Amino acid sequence: MYAKQRKYFFTGSLLMLILFNAMLYFDEPQGEASDTSRVQSPQSGVIYVVQVEGLVDNGLHRYIERGIRQAEENEAVALVLHMDTFGGLVDAADKIRKNLLDTDIKTFTFIDKNAASAGALIAFATDIIYMAPGSSIGAATVVDGGGTEASEKMQSYMRGLMRATAEATGRNPRIAEAMVDERIVIEGITEEGVLVTLSTSEALEFEMIEGSARTMYEALASQGWEAMEVIYVQETANEMVLRFLANPVMSSMLMLMMLGGLYFELQSPGVGFPGMMASIGAILFFAPLYIMGFAEPWEIILFFVGVLFIVVEIFILPGFGIPGIIGVTLLFFSLVVSMIGNVGFSFPEMEYMSRAIWTMAVTLILGILMLFSLGKYLPQNRMFSKLILVESTSKEKGYTSSENKDILLGKEGVAVTALRPSGIALIDGERIDVVSQGDFVENGARVVVTNTSSSRVMVRRLTS
Repeated sequence: MYAKQRKYFFTGSLLMLILFNAMLYFDEPQGEASDTSRVQSPQSGVIYVVQVEGLVDNGLHRYIERGIRQAEENEAVALVLHMDTFGGLVDAADKIRKNLLDTDIKTFTFIDKNAASAGALIAFATDIIYMAPGSSIGAATVVDGGGTEASEKMQSYMRGLMRATAEATGRNPRIAEAMVDERIVIEGITEEGVLVTLSTSEALEFEMIEGSARTMYEALASQGWEAMEVIYVQETANEMVLRFLANPVMSSMLMLMMLGGLYFELQSPGVGFPGMMASIGAILFFAPLYIMGFAEPWEIILFFVGVLFIVVEIFILPGFGIPGIIGVTLLFFSLVVSMIGNVGFSFPEMEYMSRAIWTMAVTLILGILMLFSLGKYLPQNRMFSKLILVESTSKEKGYTSSENKDILLGKEGVAVTALRPSGIALIDGERIDVVSQGDFVENGARVVVTNTSSSRVMVRRLTS
């Protein structure tokens, strides 16, 4: 059975490595025909359309960045964002905002129902905004990973972004600020304690948008672009996978796979299945973050160094604790920093790390609950018992993985070799492999057996 499980382990790991390399290879589009669809027209000039849907994250940033690049390379008349989003990550929205403000291409947003929070910031970064009837824009207060309002420092930063963006594109900065801060009072628009969220008619009345249209094509026609060739920039399969895997919820689940698989693999080495789950979780966790520029190579290496220290603590230097502490610290540090957009060892302020910290906190809580539940209930499950042979190899039934050394507990002997910390001691006339439970023990020193668990004989020096 072990050979079969090891085969699954290596097969699974190989498939995941192939997937990782495939994601790297197809990171850039392999030609315009593969990721665009066209609406032909007799008139020269093109308009690129990017779909802004779902969570605003760094995968969306890459997708919009690619759309801007293609529009610039092909000298497009305009880049259109077809938007329907409830918002997302502030750092990703800020990157998109900067790209839109920096491009020389005319930018246009058509809001098809929703432009909330980070979506409002992105929309205000474009030159022209049209909204469909029944749409809304606003409610841009920053919240942390727990859904509660973020710190005043972060709110102040978001107010500044909204104000600066509105000013850059000729819109009322005070109204943009009021979408973040409910304390702002604007007569005829909002009262204290109420965040600004504008309907289509209100946004038109207060000149925060340029017009209203039932469809995107109607909005384009109002600008005289009805005869232009429209090119839809399609999100590639790779970008969709990246966005799915880099989602905070999926990141948390993949970390659970890693940590849970690693824990059970170390508890029952050689089985293979938990180790395969940990390997798959690690690859799927780090691959999208590495491709999107979050996880740097040294952060991934740090993770595996941490795992190595934990292995050393369990199998080579038991009882000391220092390698284990170092390993756990490196492991969790690498997981957190891999989700942060740092450059080298230059990290953003703490406010920008909230997503990574909250993801890790939720993962730890869920991990503890999972380990407690699995440790309590899985041994009672018949299928699980067959997998790890809980019933058939129990100590109570006379099965042991090695010779029982309990008879040596408390006996004294002499170190035949230096213990560094492992070595050989002569106990009851027999040469026994032992491990020192303290400092270095020189050859000839008297020792006493203090522990025989885990098939190891632990000794300590006897003081005269």
